[in-house]
Amino acid sequence: MPGPQIVGIVNITSDSFSDGGRFLDTRAAIAQAERLARDGADLVELGAVASNVAADPVPVEEELRRLEPVITALGHAGIALSVDTYRPEVLRYAIGRGAACLNDIRGFPDPSLYPELAVAPCRLVVMHSVQSGSRAVRQDLSADEVWSRIDAFFAERVAALETAGIGRDRLILDPGMGFFLSSRPEASFRALAGVRRLKDRFGLPVMISVSRKSFLGAATGRPDPAERGAATLATELYAAARGADFIRTHDVAALRDGLAVMQALAAEEQDY
Repeated sequence: MPGPQIVGIVNITSDSFSDGGRFLDTRAAIAQAERLARDGADLVELGAVASNVAADPVPVEEELRRLEPVITALGHAGIALSVDTYRPEVLRYAIGRGAACLNDIRGFPDPSLYPELAVAPCRLVVMHSVQSGSRAVRQDLSADEVWSRIDAFFAERVAALETAGIGRDRLILDPGMGFFLSSRPEASFRALAGVRRLKDRFGLPVMISVSRKSFLGAATGRPDPAERGAATLATELYAAARGADFIRTHDVAALRDGLAVMQALAAEEQDY
């Protein structure tokens, strides 16, 4: 049985919560993207602006400056790319550079961009967030309230994008995780448990992005994101079992191995 597609994360930033500064250098970012592709990533996602609660603002010119040489090099290498940005200028740039996917943490709220999105060939990751701005902000919301917001958000946004002529077959839903949902860890766990329900409700593929996030640290007692590898993999495999179609991760090799073992076990179960 085919598993989810794997999206490898490369943060070309100074302040991403888990690896800020490691890949800000162009050569380091290119090398990491190539490594993730070798490890089995179906897509490599580039993000040049951090969206965590402590992130500093980055001018659009700097975001483009960080992206340009990396996109150029990886394009020459034939690596399929996703670009993580909320800015119209950068979304337009990514479309023009042949990105296979665009990922907007605000879920593409700007109608002025819809005509361009409608004729672009790339897929769109429509992400839900309880915040309306460009980064996560701590909000104390219950799991029930968050789930209600997720449902209402996708009902409105999917309808708006379809009305604008954006093909439904190009949409991927991301319910958000961690502080994009609530400061309460149970909100993220509820969203994970609801992956299958979300797929059934909208009939669209779902992306899950839990890698090293704070709610896993709360559940395990590990405040350092670098120590959340086991928790990340366990959660990603759970999401895959619940039907996630895309999983966005920092550690492609670990997830690829975990999925291979799950598939081997599933094949043996058919004999019993």
